[in-house]
Amino acid sequence: MSAPTAAALAHTRRVCTLYKKSLRNLESWYDRRHIFRYQATLMRARFDQHRNEKDPAKVAQLVADGEKELFEKQHYQPKKCTDAVTLPMSPGGVAFEREVIPPDWVLDYWHPLEKAQFPDYFARREKRKEEYVVWWEKQYGKSSANDSSSHH
Repeated sequence: MSAPTAAALAHTRRVCTLYKKSLRNLESWYDRRHIFRYQATLMRARFDQHRNEKDPAKVAQLVADGEKELFEKQHYQPKKCTDAVTLPMSPGGVAFEREVIPPDWVLDYWHPLEKAQFPDYFARREKRKEEYVVWWEKQYGKSSANDSSSHH
């Protein structure tokens, strides 16, 4: 048995990379596992269909077409895999910006019965809001009448 040539190894690696990137792309598009597995099976069948192709020109064209199709169908916000360096909650991590923290003004729209459950907190909050308004007016001056119409 002869040793595989460098070109054959490069081609094999290129096909494997295309397959893996295609799987990752499918994972981004299909969040339900059973639907993803079905689509992955269909994609694997497409790869297996040309597994025994011998013509180098056709093989190169198939890989180029596959890479072009992957580029055209890539997900607009792909899932990211964590590596040892990236922490999940840090920028670039899989859980980065996944938890939405509501802005402070949402508390202004709580029902009075909800606010009554935390009387000390909301009393202190109202006091801090008044202090902030005083600071703002001292720093930047009073707001004009047409500025008050735009809220949130």
